[in-house]
Amino acid sequence: MMRRLILILLSTLVALQAVGQAINGAGSTFVNPIMSKWSSEYHKLHPNVEINYQSIGSGGGIRQVIEGTVDFGASDGPMTDGQLANSKVGKILHVPVVMGADVPAYNLPGVSGDLKFTPDALAGIFLGKILKWNDKAIAGVNPGVSLPDKDIVVVHRSDGSGTTYIWTDYLSKISPEWKGAVGTGTSVKWPVGIGQKGNEGVAGTIRQLAGSIGYIELTYAQENKIAFGSVQNSAGSFVKASPESVTAAAATAQIPADYRYSITNAPGKDAYPISGTTWILLPEQPKDGSKGKILLDFTHWILGDGQNLAAGLNYSRLPSTLVSRLDTSLKAIK
Repeated sequence: MMRRLILILLSTLVALQAVGQAINGAGSTFVNPIMSKWSSEYHKLHPNVEINYQSIGSGGGIRQVIEGTVDFGASDGPMTDGQLANSKVGKILHVPVVMGADVPAYNLPGVSGDLKFTPDALAGIFLGKILKWNDKAIAGVNPGVSLPDKDIVVVHRSDGSGTTYIWTDYLSKISPEWKGAVGTGTSVKWPVGIGQKGNEGVAGTIRQLAGSIGYIELTYAQENKIAFGSVQNSAGSFVKASPESVTAAAATAQIPADYRYSITNAPGKDAYPISGTTWILLPEQPKDGSKGKILLDFTHWILGDGQNLAAGLNYSRLPSTLVSRLDTSLKAIK
C-alpha cells in the first residue's frame, strides 16, 4: 500500500511539473507586438512556463493589477498616486521595459510621400479647429504637395490607453489650449473624432477611411502599411519616428527613483517628440511566491537578451545606464 501511495505521489508530481506555470498579464496594446515575441522566446528557453498576455489597453492592465486578477500589468502611462494608493496587492513597482513612438498615421489617397506636421497643426486637428486637409497649417509646411479640399476625420482610442497617454502628454506640453481643455490621461474627453478600441482598432479604421488621421504605435503603422508623418520637434527639426529617434529622445530623460517619467517633446535636433515608455507593473510582494520568481526571471530576461528584439519590431531598447539601475531596484521584490 505504501509503495503504491509513493508511486501515486511521484506520478502526480511529474504531472504537475509537466503542466508547469502560467503567468498572466494584461494591458498595453502599444507593447503587444514585442510582448508576444518576448513570451514566445522565453517559452522556448523555459518550456514549462507560459506567459499569457491580454492586449486590452493600459487602463485595463492597471485596473487588473490593482485588483490582483493578473500577475503583472503593462502600461505606457505611469500609474497615478491615487491608483497606487488603491492597490489591493500592496506596493506596485514600475519597471521600464522598452521605448517606442506614437505616430500621426493617415489615409489620404493621391498624396504620395510623407507629410510634415507642426505641433500647432496636430493640436488644431485634434481640437477640431483644423477641419480640412488643405488648411494652411498643413499646406504651409508641405510645399509642393497637392492636398485635397477634404474633411479631416480624427480617429482616437475609445478605451483606457497608454498610447493615448503618450499622445495627450505631448499635446499638453505643446498646446496650452489642449492642456486646459483636455489634459493628459489614458482616457480623456475628446473634442472631436471617432473612438476605436486598441491600436488594432484605430489602425484598421484609418486603413478603411479615406481622409482619416489618428495616432498609433509605430509598429502598427509599419505592419499595416499605413502612411505616417514626421513631426516638428522642440529644436525645430522635422523628425520621423524610428528606433534611433526614440533613443535620441530618451538620451536626455531625467528618471526619478520610482521610474515614472516622460520623454515627450524632448530636447535635441534628432529627438522624435512623441516618444514614450512601456512599464511592466509588478507587485513588490507577489501573492504566489513561485510565480513571482518566474515573473522576476522573465523581467530580468527582458532587460537583458530581450532588448535585442526591440529594433526588429521598431521599438527602442532601454539605455544601458537605466538597465543597471533597474537590476538594483528589482532586488526589492520578495
